Amino acid sequence: MTMGTPTSSRARIAVSGPQADHAARIAGAVVDPELPMISIADLGVLRGVDVADRTVTVTITPTYSGCPAVQAISDDIVTALRYAGYPDVTVRTQLSPAWSTDDMSEEGRRALAGAGIAPPAHRASGPIPLQLSVRCPQCGSRRTEQLTRFGSTSCKALYRCRDCAEPFDYFKVL
Repeated sequence: MTMGTPTSSRARIAVSGPQADHAARIAGAVVDPELPMISIADLGVLRGVDVADRTVTVTITPTYSGCPAVQAISDDIVTALRYAGYPDVTVRTQLSPAWSTDDMSEEGRRALAGAGIAPPAHRASGPIPLQLSVRCPQCGSRRTEQLTRFGSTSCKALYRCRDCAEPFDYFKVL
């Protein structure tokens, strides 16, 4: 059985066992500490929840293999599920299939934009992915320039808008 994320994304959350949907909603509501405006369900890192005799196994996929937030996310999942009455919680990290920005829900993309972070573009189809510009999350202008390939975290780049002159993070397409 699978449960979709709160809004459309490529990722689906595999759930099994009694109360798995309930446990998945609780785990999925945990936020990424580096992106506190977005839940791990909307980010697309929550991959599976299995419940057997009040024992919960949660599977997550990090946004990249060296992501420093994985331990904090795992700890927050355990805390949230224990608080909800699940005494035995295990969080597994699964690296394959790898996470992609296509796993992010539309709600998650809107949350990033609302927090002033340009959401990632959808992956282009075809042999050569091409993105001509990044839209400024402040004013909507496409007259932007990359200042550095790395922003406040490794998964973001730092941009500046040429119209409103505001700097902003852009969540890289992965």
